[in-house]
Amino acid sequence: MGNEEAVKLPSYVRETEQNSGSGPRVRARRSRLPRPLSLRVILGVTLGLYATLQYIRAYNDLSSASRSVKLPLHAEEYLDKCRLLDVKPGPPPDFNTREVSDRFVPGTKATLIKNATIWTGRVDGLQVLHADILLDGGLIKRIGHIEDSELEQYVELSRLDAQGKWVSPGIIDLHSHLGVYNSPVLSGAFDVNSRKGPILPWLRALDGLNTHDDAYRLSIAGGVTTAVVLPGSANAIGGQAVLIKLRPPTDRSPTGMLLENPYERNGSVYDPRAYFRYRQMKHACGENPDRVYSGTRMDTIWAFRQAYEKARQIKQAQDDFCAKATRGEWAGLGEFPEDLQWEALVDVLRGRVKVHTHCYETVDLDDLVRITNEFKFSIAAFHHAHETYLVPDTLKSAYGHPPAVALFATNARYKRESYRGSEFAPKILAENGLQVVMKSDHPVLNSRYLVYEAQQAHFYGLPHNLALASVTTTPATVIGQEHRIGFVKEGYDADIILWDSHPLALGATPQQVWIDGIAQLDAPHLVSKPASLQKVPPTPNFDKEAKEALEYEGLPPLDPQPSKARSVVFTNVSTVYLREEDGVSEVYTTSSTASSAAVVVVQGGKLICVGSASGHCAASIDDDAEYIDLEGGAVSPALVTVGSSLGLEEIRSEPSTMDGYVLDPLNAPTIPEILGGDGAVIRAADGLQFGTRDALIAYRAGVTTAITAPKSTGFLAGLSVAFSTAGHHKLEDGALIQDLAALHVSISPVGIPSVSTQIAALRNLLLGKTKGELKHALHKIRQGEIPLVISTHSADIIASVIALKSEVEAELGNPIKVTLIGATEAHLLAKEISDAHIGVVVSPTRPFPSRWAERRLLPGPPLSERNALAELLAHNVTVAVGVTEAWMARNTRFDIAWAALESNGTISKTDALALASTNVEKLLGVHGDDLHSDLVATQGGDLLELSKVVAVISPRRGVVDII
Repeated sequence: MGNEEAVKLPSYVRETEQNSGSGPRVRARRSRLPRPLSLRVILGVTLGLYATLQYIRAYNDLSSASRSVKLPLHAEEYLDKCRLLDVKPGPPPDFNTREVSDRFVPGTKATLIKNATIWTGRVDGLQVLHADILLDGGLIKRIGHIEDSELEQYVELSRLDAQGKWVSPGIIDLHSHLGVYNSPVLSGAFDVNSRKGPILPWLRALDGLNTHDDAYRLSIAGGVTTAVVLPGSANAIGGQAVLIKLRPPTDRSPTGMLLENPYERNGSVYDPRAYFRYRQMKHACGENPDRVYSGTRMDTIWAFRQAYEKARQIKQAQDDFCAKATRGEWAGLGEFPEDLQWEALVDVLRGRVKVHTHCYETVDLDDLVRITNEFKFSIAAFHHAHETYLVPDTLKSAYGHPPAVALFATNARYKRESYRGSEFAPKILAENGLQVVMKSDHPVLNSRYLVYEAQQAHFYGLPHNLALASVTTTPATVIGQEHRIGFVKEGYDADIILWDSHPLALGATPQQVWIDGIAQLDAPHLVSKPASLQKVPPTPNFDKEAKEALEYEGLPPLDPQPSKARSVVFTNVSTVYLREEDGVSEVYTTSSTASSAAVVVVQGGKLICVGSASGHCAASIDDDAEYIDLEGGAVSPALVTVGSSLGLEEIRSEPSTMDGYVLDPLNAPTIPEILGGDGAVIRAADGLQFGTRDALIAYRAGVTTAITAPKSTGFLAGLSVAFSTAGHHKLEDGALIQDLAALHVSISPVGIPSVSTQIAALRNLLLGKTKGELKHALHKIRQGEIPLVISTHSADIIASVIALKSEVEAELGNPIKVTLIGATEAHLLAKEISDAHIGVVVSPTRPFPSRWAERRLLPGPPLSERNALAELLAHNVTVAVGVTEAWMARNTRFDIAWAALESNGTISKTDALALASTNVEKLLGVHGDDLHSDLVATQGGDLLELSKVVAVISPRRGVVDII
């Protein structure tokens, strides 16, 4: 005990020895006489009291000894840290009584929004109010009928009449890499992943947040007001996320973008001893960390367990230290046990960090759930999570509470662990009582269109209240911010959106976005939308498909079933669109005064007639015909997709499931002579894979033809092919539509070879001497028989292509066919492109500045009056649409519908259908046949609406496929 005073423990055996002076001790004799019972009781009580008093005296002596120990120099600091360990995360109880937001910008005028239809997010997302909204002090001050007398205090007040349109909370992106995975991508600002080890909880996305990302402005234009910016998924534990508001900060700093600063230490912003702000942290399992660190799932899970054991030991040491320190037992305690590297992971175990886990497959989900139970912490959300809908009970067994599930709507099959992804996952998870969030993984998906993910989830069966909540109230709750964002509620942050149509209506676009009560769109370009789009959109019934997704564990049969009847009759048809030589026309439509619902009769896969239910057409129906009620639906030309590797890959990241990449003559040292050396050109038809899931899903969505070029990362790709997305093999009748379509090259700034080198190579191909099959293909281009398709985005490169085309045509003495694909910046040269008779395939249809060459995009409403498609069409350019990845082909119908809806009437429905059918074939050199081209029957609306494809009429194959 050192210099501490020795303490004698009390004795509970009373001695009765007596000392008689200097003589011998004599032991007192114990009386053997019986005593009354009462005396024994009194004696027992007396002895008990004496023992108790002796114990109390000894305890006080111990306490005195403890108090005599010298207090550590930093004892008060340590006790403060101990007290902080018990502070629960979340806002103070009086948070919503605040008069001004902590993010309020002085000088911001109050705003009154009159006559709004408000989706508040409250009452399980079912509350809708017809009211006014007053924004002031960065907060929602009032909701209701606001009298002028209530506004007298405001010297300056911005007023806006919503005219009954929808107002919702600001969109919250639960999974974004805005500012750390920058747009455009530049090597000097790529801070999304560290490769310094699999376990890095000490890293913070805030330390790499770039305030100059071009995407902030675009995302705000889509209604995104708040984003959880996560580190990437290269690591098992990648670091701490940052929760930001997207408006430009007044101090221009990353810190100025924080919703709430959890790193505040000096108490000037908030006192962490009173309440603790949640932090957010990124975890990842499965393929990504396994690939980056050349490990296996076993390695990654051990890394997790090792890290959490380290954190558990620190937490236990802190708890033991504080237990003694608060009792005053300072002897031998030493310093407070902490480690800056591990403090965030310790806080995970204390329930003060929201854990976001990138996990796809059942095995990974199960691994992480077991870890939560082993180390007693909760997961806020599983992200990507493509197999969660198959194992809801696994999620429910997680420690604390079931994690939410953050999903893509239709993006799947890009790697093995996403192969079983289903568009019905949101519906199935919600039916199992789990929270569903739709997210962007920006820039994987452009977060400007995050609400489009919610629209698709709703289309495939997620109830409307949960679909809109999936990008507002639910993510706010998941990140522990439901006290201030995610709802339209008095006292909440003034982060709201005024929409031009119902937020779940296809093409819904903000007319204005407020963040902290500040309007974010300067002079927004408004689009007039049909009144029907102000209602919650009706959606098809996909119960059967969702049931099959579960029955077949995510891989239900996708092959269409041909009708067994010779004749198929479609009834209750409201509109019929058919292909013509130069486009698409509407040949039949119902109206309230002129026509009734039509019947469409098909025999042997060929359309025989269209007419009224009582007319001549109906009289021609066979007795054994199969009838399909379209319930006011339509018959339309089937769609054609181009721009992706559809048909050349099953799983993009698995080489054994794809055709592979061609050798590039500008990058490869030599092209093997066995290929033909410099005269080699690759045909996509030789590598076709039929029956891929992406192709069959596209077919079921009305995309029945794909035009695909060989996969290439360089200059010369090769010759594209046109094929049926429902074909079983290339020898089947109708499977191969055209084995040679166009010659494809790509010109882009890649460093080596230079752009000028690539242009020179193209000039030499067109004007120089060549050999082999390449010579034959180039001869067809020179004769104008097949098009030269050039993949590029830059306006500068496009200008060089225009000049080169003019040069080549002058040399040849005849025109050649040139088509641009990609063409993000083509709008800058719309007149010149038109004058040069160059066609354009815009891909993607909604542009994004992924690379430097795409930064001068035309964003469309509300940021610009026109989108790129409308601008090019206004200059009489032949325009089509394409996609960039195979999974996107299924959504072609929605892409062209969106383009038409935001064109303010300049793109009609027939124009839109042509963008993805006849125009594609024309620009890619595919010779379509109006009589033998496929048609699509949709139930409950036309192909550009939220209808269901129920049949494909295929004259080429002589069948009607029932979907």
